[in-house]
Amino acid sequence: MERIETHAQGADAGGMMESPKTCSAGAAFASERALLDGTLVMRLAYDGAGFSGFAEQREPELRTVAGEIRRALETLLRRPVELTCAGRTDAGVHAVGQYVSVPVTAEELELPAGRLQRALGALLPDDVALRGLYAAERGFSARFDAHARKYRYRIAQGPYRPLMTRSYAWWQRDELDVEAMSRAAAHLLGEQDFKSFCKASSAVGKPTCRNVLKVGFSREEALGETCLAFDIVGSSFLHSMVRTIVGSLVEVGRGHRDPDWIREVLAACDRRTAGPCAPARGLTFVDVVYDEGALAPWKD
Repeated sequence: MERIETHAQGADAGGMMESPKTCSAGAAFASERALLDGTLVMRLAYDGAGFSGFAEQREPELRTVAGEIRRALETLLRRPVELTCAGRTDAGVHAVGQYVSVPVTAEELELPAGRLQRALGALLPDDVALRGLYAAERGFSARFDAHARKYRYRIAQGPYRPLMTRSYAWWQRDELDVEAMSRAAAHLLGEQDFKSFCKASSAVGKPTCRNVLKVGFSREEALGETCLAFDIVGSSFLHSMVRTIVGSLVEVGRGHRDPDWIREVLAACDRRTAGPCAPARGLTFVDVVYDEGALAPWKD
């Protein structure tokens, strides 16, 4: 099947990505941030199955991605650190292109890339992998300096249950009408109020307008299995927004709803009008777009 993509008017076709919320801690050290000389930026991948989301939780016993990164960095740098992530993912959501920024000292900027790679590779758990190390200017924020974020949701289709992709896709026994889903997804483009696709409790008293730049479906082959992949690019995303969009598009694909129904859901600004929230395991945070030249490869 050829890739089906729809772009917002004037959007960059190469642009990329979720709701960019700060993942920060190390408050005791934060007051010294003005003394730091640059920023370490890490590109990370993780399998979300074993985590209670990216952000650290009030309950210390809950395992989080940020918690594991913090332990590794504080062991390596021997001080508290302040973390900021590009997009805070929910429990069970995966990533292959999460970015995390950390203010560092002039001495830490001189650490060789090879040493940092080896140390972090040894200190991070098996379900978190370092994919890149970059240096950025003082004050750079993985959250606030991001222009776009990209997510991919995978759907396995057919009567036979997937095996190799079962932890990274939502299984649908029946074939979906992808053309209808693509027409429905086109209604999502542009700057609109996405309150209907946001977790109701997180939308209270908060702005819910977001700008979706690009949507599209494609077929993806992985480990001998085929998945339907839905890509969505936006400036930022609300809590559970992508998964609720996918759940609603699947309703269209099953023939339960007309493609124009998505437009009605948007206009309603009511979570009860949208479809179900798709399972977390099918969602992957893919990439983030920053200004060209903002990130330089960390020197060895």
